[in-house]
Amino acid sequence: MIYRDFQGEKLSALGFGTMRMPVLNGDYGKPDEKAAAEMFDYAIQHGVNYFDTAWGYHDGMSEPTVGKILSAYPRDSFYLATKFPGYDLANIDKVEEIFEAQLKKCGVDHFDFYLFHNVCEMNIDAYLDESHGIFTYLKKQKENGRIRHLGFSAHGSYAVIERFLEKYGRDMEFCQLQINYVDWTFQNAKNKVELLKKYNIPVWVMEPLRGGKLARLSAEEEAKLKALRPDEGMPAWAFRFLLGLPDVKVILSGMSDFAQVKDNIHTFEADKPLTKEESAALLQLAKDMYSGSVLPCTACRYCTSHCPRHLDIPDLIKLYNEHRFTGGGFIAPMALSALPKDKWPGACIGCRSCEKVCPQQIKISEMMKDFAKRLQES
Repeated sequence: MIYRDFQGEKLSALGFGTMRMPVLNGDYGKPDEKAAAEMFDYAIQHGVNYFDTAWGYHDGMSEPTVGKILSAYPRDSFYLATKFPGYDLANIDKVEEIFEAQLKKCGVDHFDFYLFHNVCEMNIDAYLDESHGIFTYLKKQKENGRIRHLGFSAHGSYAVIERFLEKYGRDMEFCQLQINYVDWTFQNAKNKVELLKKYNIPVWVMEPLRGGKLARLSAEEEAKLKALRPDEGMPAWAFRFLLGLPDVKVILSGMSDFAQVKDNIHTFEADKPLTKEESAALLQLAKDMYSGSVLPCTACRYCTSHCPRHLDIPDLIKLYNEHRFTGGGFIAPMALSALPKDKWPGACIGCRSCEKVCPQQIKISEMMKDFAKRLQES
C-alpha cells in the first residue's frame, strides 16, 4: 500500500469511501453489512486505514454500518472521517445535535477527520454566518479531542471556495475536492488546488473515476491508453494521474463490490508514476471527451450587456456544459438553487439579442431552452 504523510501520521493513499456500499434487494437505504464487512476486512488486511462516511450516505445508514464493521478492529488501527451535513439547510442550526448523534451512530468517542460537507453556492452564506454556531462548535470539539483534524469538502465554484477560505482557511487542515483527469480542467480543479496551496491545505480526492465514467471508456479511448501501457486498467490510469499530484494525500474510492476493492488495492500496491508523455496523452484524451459536447464559451461577457433579463449567460453556459456532459447530476441544480428563479435558464425570452454579439456564434437561446427542459426532466 502506498502511504502519504500527514502531520506525522501515515494515511493510506487509497481511502475507502462508503457512499456506494453493496445493498440488499436494490434498496440504497439497506447496506449489505456482511458483504461490506468482507470488503473492509480485505482492505484493512492490505493496508487501507482511512474510511470516509457521512450523515446522509445510504439514507442515513452508512455511519452505523461503518461504525459496526470497524468496531471489530482496534480503534487506533484506522482513521474515521465523517461530515456535518450542511448541504441540507434544514440542518444548519443542529450542529451539536447531529455531531452527538454521529458519535453514537459510529460507536466512537472521536472522529479522526471531520468536514464541513459540500461547501457550495447553496450553503456558503449559511456556513459563513456565525449565528448558526457551526464553526465555533466544531472548533471546540477539536479542542476537546473529539475531532482530531478539521476540514471541508467542496463542490462549489472557485469563488465560493475562496470565500470559505478567507473566513476559515487558517483553521482548515485539509480539503476534499472532486478531482480526476477530466475535471482537472473541466471543473477548474487545477486552479482550486492552487488556491488551497496558498493556505498550505493538502487535498483529499473524491470522485476520482467521476462516478465510474472513467472506469468504462470507449473502445477507441481505451486503445489510446493501452498503446502506452498495455497492462494498465482504465481505473488505474485515473488513480495514477492523481497519485502524481504532490498536494494529494488521500484518494477516496466509493467501492461497491469485492472486485473493485481487489482491483484498486492492486493499483495502490506500487507507485508507477505517469511519464510526461503519458500525462499529456491522458489530458488530451480528457479534452477530447468533453470538447465535442460542450459549448465553446470564452466568458467574454459581450452577451450579458445585451440581455434584457440580465441573465449571467456565461455562468449558465458553464453549468449547462457540466449538466450535459455529466448526463444530469446534482452540481448544476445545486448551483442554480442559490439563484432567484428569474435568473434561471427558463427566464430567457428567446429574443436572441445576445447571439448577435457572441464571437463564438453560440445559439444561446436554444441552449437556454434545452437547459430548462433538462432541468425539468432531472
